[in-house]
Amino acid sequence: MQSNATPSPKSRSLRANIAELAHRPLVLPTASDASASGKSALAAFKEVEKPTGIKLLKVYNQLAKSNLTILVVLTSMSGVALSPFPATIPVLLATALGTVLCSASANTLNQLQEVPFDAQMARTRMRPFVRRAITPLHGLGFAITTGIAGPAILWGMTNATTACLGLANIVLYAGGYTWLKRRSIANTWVGAVVGGIPPLMGWTACGGRLLPETWTLESLPLFLPPFIADAASMPVPVADLTTLDNPLAPFAFFMFLFSWQFFHFMPLSHIVRHSYAQAGYHMLAVFDQRKNALVALRHTLLLVPVCSVLFPISGLTTWWFAATTLVPNAICARGAWRFWQKGGEKEARVLFQQSLWYLPVVMGLMMFHKQGMSWLEWLGIVDKEENINTVET
Repeated sequence: MQSNATPSPKSRSLRANIAELAHRPLVLPTASDASASGKSALAAFKEVEKPTGIKLLKVYNQLAKSNLTILVVLTSMSGVALSPFPATIPVLLATALGTVLCSASANTLNQLQEVPFDAQMARTRMRPFVRRAITPLHGLGFAITTGIAGPAILWGMTNATTACLGLANIVLYAGGYTWLKRRSIANTWVGAVVGGIPPLMGWTACGGRLLPETWTLESLPLFLPPFIADAASMPVPVADLTTLDNPLAPFAFFMFLFSWQFFHFMPLSHIVRHSYAQAGYHMLAVFDQRKNALVALRHTLLLVPVCSVLFPISGLTTWWFAATTLVPNAICARGAWRFWQKGGEKEARVLFQQSLWYLPVVMGLMMFHKQGMSWLEWLGIVDKEENINTVET
């Protein structure tokens, strides 16, 4: 059955255009046309600008992960600040500079290996190598230069032990930790070891030893709290950390930063677990969120005896440190418990925020309650002789 409908003017026009195109001869592009098109594309191409001057320094700053490097330097300085051994200004500056260079090298080598994976995560896709702000060869040169200069400065200005610790941190972070991130959840524990090394660098830079030359009871300075000494009719022991053979001090430093890494990283990895899964990173939060929260709780609770027992008996702080740190430890332990119980985004963010203020607060209390430190005398409020007479009385 045929339709008697009359085609519209628009339909007739479209049919006419199709008929005209059908009868038009096919014209293939010539070599000259292709050449002109190529020249046009080349003219539109814009080469990535090579950073120089201030821009290059900013790129170096991003390669070094400045925020993380500052944290590493501050923790290494805690070892210097709490050390009973004298530290000169050159040693202090050399320790800080050497630590900065070692951290910069480790972070650059880490980013150099993770370019294709960083490109898949929103929070890392603007890193220098990903956005091609610097060539891989240039970045490798920066990593090698800082990786040689850091341990060399530590060796020349402090000692071989500190230099070896700095080199070990580069190898562990850029090698073991980075390699394990896409293979095993053990990467987090290796990363925690890396975080526990910087304060040991500060301790050894001032002349402290990691292990005593001879294992004797004298090498374990157990400083009892006054009430226990009084109950046992013993004189209150006076802190004497002038000996180099004090293994409890570096062990306390290491355990404090080692446990803090889990307290800090586990809630963070829970928050960004989808990004880690997208990039193929083997994080505990990706595989088992319940166990991830349990590890955070375990190490947050472990910080209580580290602060309230290990630091005072090592002789680094007074027993007032044990008492005053109970407050921040209780707050954070409650946050970790809630994170383990509920395992939600809100609880993870609360615990992560607590980990950020916890470290400077407790490290500040370490300095305030440093063994043998009289702040009234240091501020000039009380004379040294008056302070001695008060202690004797």
